[in-house]
Amino acid sequence: MAASPSLPCAEKKHWWLTNRKLVDKYLKDARALIETREQSEIAYAINLLDAALALSPRLELALELKARSLLSLRRFKDVADMLQDYIPSLKMESDDSSSSHSSENSSQHLSRERVKLLSSGDSPGRDRSSLKCFSVNDLKKKVMAGLCKNYDEEGQWRYLVLGQACCHLGLMEDAILLLQTGKRMATAAFRRESICWSDDSFSFNDTATIANQPPTPTKTETESISQMLSHIKLLRRRKTAAIAALDAGLHSEAIRRFSKIVDGRHGAPQSFLAECYMYRAYAYRSSGRIAESIADCNRTLALDPTSTEALITRASLFETIRCFPNCLHDLEHLKLLYNSILRDRKLLGPAWKRQNLPYREIPGKLSSITAKIQELKQMIASGETGNVDYYALIGLRRGCSGSELERAHLLLTLRHKPDKSTGFINRCEFAEERDVDSVRDRAKMSALLLYRLIQKGYASVMLTIMEEEKQRKKASAALQVQQTHEKTNLDSELGTISICNTMTAMAGSVLQGVFCRDLAVVGNLLSHTGFNGSIPLKYEALSC
Repeated sequence: MAASPSLPCAEKKHWWLTNRKLVDKYLKDARALIETREQSEIAYAINLLDAALALSPRLELALELKARSLLSLRRFKDVADMLQDYIPSLKMESDDSSSSHSSENSSQHLSRERVKLLSSGDSPGRDRSSLKCFSVNDLKKKVMAGLCKNYDEEGQWRYLVLGQACCHLGLMEDAILLLQTGKRMATAAFRRESICWSDDSFSFNDTATIANQPPTPTKTETESISQMLSHIKLLRRRKTAAIAALDAGLHSEAIRRFSKIVDGRHGAPQSFLAECYMYRAYAYRSSGRIAESIADCNRTLALDPTSTEALITRASLFETIRCFPNCLHDLEHLKLLYNSILRDRKLLGPAWKRQNLPYREIPGKLSSITAKIQELKQMIASGETGNVDYYALIGLRRGCSGSELERAHLLLTLRHKPDKSTGFINRCEFAEERDVDSVRDRAKMSALLLYRLIQKGYASVMLTIMEEEKQRKKASAALQVQQTHEKTNLDSELGTISICNTMTAMAGSVLQGVFCRDLAVVGNLLSHTGFNGSIPLKYEALSC
């Protein structure tokens, strides 16, 4: 009768020992596979670590080895999903969402945490006899040092591994906070270990073997983290300066600074580049460069197909140049994204992804987009599709010359040639290597559509310029004929006037000769008769 209760205890003890041995075996094999640094071996080590975590879900060493293995395989999204509770921005959002709770609940929660922290050790009454051998101050220092040491050793790897994953995912602010915290904790732990403590200070540690100890950060890893921090700070400084220039209305300066980021020698994360391209698209649109703004929206959508800001901006640009079919296509795509968000009741992407779209604003935007889609469909049905403003697309004024069009077309062709549309992919650090092909395909397709639109605009504007030149030639020819006719009439009028003047001069000379003759006769009469004498009859008849 007395042996029956001891049987379950024996079975339980045997079950626990079996699981512990299995977990140790899994960890040992996983370590050996990870040390080979082969991708396939590391992937198999992750499977062993998953099996170990299935038996012991809170085993710290297995969690750390799995996180570092995922990081070495560049599976940054999996690392973020695994450790998303430690992302600062996500914790801040969760704190803001839970701010509706009363202050009493929060104070009770804090008090429970404090009680749990203080009662985490053994009961104080059990070791009261041993306190006589130590002073109170020395014991307090050693206990606090042990608590901090255990806490730092457990949490240090999370900050370092998650910080590197956030950097590659484009969460720059989170990466800086995590990496700086991890470095600070590592430095503090190294400083505490360098203090000359006696070997028997904490002789009651776990009996874990050296093979089961967590890996410590190497010198190479520390240097890489320092370089990563400096690179992140450089990118953030440039982005902050570019956004400040954009807010101040200095569009050319903002374009120059954003171009310095996206065209830099060192690569940048995928989501970070998508944000920079989106900001540069705003700057291009404000400066009137429609084609350049559309191209940056295309790059943003190639890197992030769920970017609602890029879809809205590109749709408004197409509407500005009266390209209604393309505008309608973007608005329908945006409507599908909004419907999927409302159907799933969550924003697109993982929980740690930064979103600029509040969930509560989606129904109102969806209704306005639906009305806009109906309006565009009516306009397309009525035939308002052929009056695209290609001058605004190319960036020319109406009435420009053919040489100006040729120059603008050459520049746009060189910048937006489909063969060069995927050049930005070489400067991009992807979160997953399998995303490269899809990004390349989307970039080529959107660049080809823009290139065709530019070529169509060039042909249309060139035809308009040729027609205007023909009209100007016709007008100049008609003006020349009119001027020639007017000159002929003027010459004829001048000839008539000269003839009249000649005849008048001739008539005047005849009259002058008659007058001189009569004057000579009168003088002759006066010389013969005198002033008081009578005129002879023959002279009277001659004078008459």
